[in-house]
Amino acid sequence: MTVMSNPYVSELRRHWKLLLALGLLLMLFPLLSASIDREPTGAEASHQAWSLKLSGGIGPASSDYLIRTLEEAAEANVHLLIIELDTPGGLDKSMRTMIKKIIASPVPVATFVYPSGSRAASAGTYILYASHIAAMAPATNLGAASPVQIGAPRLPGAPQPTPPGGVEKDKQDQKSGKTPVEDSAATMRRKVMNDATAYIQGLAELHGRNVEWAEKAVRDAESISAEKALELGVIDLVASDIADLMRQVDGKVLKVNNRDYALHTESIEIRRIEPDWRNQFLVVITNPNVAYILMLVGVYGLLLEFYNPGVGLPGVVGGISLLIALYAFQLLPVSYIGLALILLGIALMSMEALSPSFGIFGFGGAVAFAIGSVMLMDSDLPGYQIALPVIAAFTLVSLLLSIMALAMALKARRSAVVSGDAMMVGQQAVAIENFDAEGRVSIQGEIWNAHSTEPVREGDSVLIQAVEGLVLEVSQLGEFTKSGEKR
Repeated sequence: MTVMSNPYVSELRRHWKLLLALGLLLMLFPLLSASIDREPTGAEASHQAWSLKLSGGIGPASSDYLIRTLEEAAEANVHLLIIELDTPGGLDKSMRTMIKKIIASPVPVATFVYPSGSRAASAGTYILYASHIAAMAPATNLGAASPVQIGAPRLPGAPQPTPPGGVEKDKQDQKSGKTPVEDSAATMRRKVMNDATAYIQGLAELHGRNVEWAEKAVRDAESISAEKALELGVIDLVASDIADLMRQVDGKVLKVNNRDYALHTESIEIRRIEPDWRNQFLVVITNPNVAYILMLVGVYGLLLEFYNPGVGLPGVVGGISLLIALYAFQLLPVSYIGLALILLGIALMSMEALSPSFGIFGFGGAVAFAIGSVMLMDSDLPGYQIALPVIAAFTLVSLLLSIMALAMALKARRSAVVSGDAMMVGQQAVAIENFDAEGRVSIQGEIWNAHSTEPVREGDSVLIQAVEGLVLEVSQLGEFTKSGEKR
């Protein structure tokens, strides 16, 4: 009996090696893709470290600078990012945004309080705790991480709302029979203090650093030197410069996004990252004094354009300045009550200029303007306050403008009338068309309807005898005197 072979089976037998290879490739594809997508583990990263300097107050500009540098470092597969830190502190919002990016970064971050004489106070302490490597140079310090602004904004010179002793003092205040308003303020202070404490404790536990001292830095505003910080386990090492830092961290294995990351920094290339034009622009406009001046230039420019429409330049400059100021205020901790008082003050002083009220609107507006300017920045941090000389200068200028407007209004009231319908009688006009009874004449660049008992030819000069509504009674020049009598 002859067995017929299946042609499809024969074809499969011929290409079984190719099919087997394809099957193995399909099974290995998930593993291959995982190896392609996984983050570098240190040895696979480029042999280059980036270094950037963060000095001064922590704010929107420094936050933007660090975040964009971290993103670029991740794209460039950089081995390590070094932050040279020297800061007195800064804004809580900017600090937390930076810390989130540091923790989530696939590139390890070494924060180095450097050079000698620098500090990592307040927000700087949090950033140091959040970094994968915490290092300090000799003769540097960190700490004093208590939250400064806890509660409603206050005027300069007012008592500090944070009581000495923190939570225990608040509890004593409650037991001593404080009013409900005071109890509410104490509760708010405790909430902010406890939140800040828990936050830094979590950062300390993340990298195995001293949790107890972290709590003291927040609750008691403690500060310590670099040597003491190393002794207490607050930082990882003390280095004299970046080269010494690279020698000491060489061979360390870090936890970066729950992965082991081995550092190889013995002879690594250090690339300095400098701020670009965008960062420099943010640094300028987020200065509270600059933002404040831009806002006033914008408002006064628009007001001047409204008073004299068609000029163009004040409106363009004012509009651009105001938009930049609003963008800066969106980044800064602005008190909307202070902003409303400033706008009310400008409105009142503008009303004084338009409809004089013998100083009531002007002086009231100046007071509202000054108080609003002091309250504008909703922060007690020294770097985010508007300088009092700037406030005084703009308040004085605005008040002087109101006084000048009032003086001109009073002078105008005492002066004789030099305009109006009555002053047109006796003046000459020029006929712009031929007419026998009714036509049109031109006077001082204006076109008026005119009535005459005698024929008038185009270009003739006529004398205005009377004004009746919007019609001028005219006569041929020389027929009547200005009093209306015939010559």
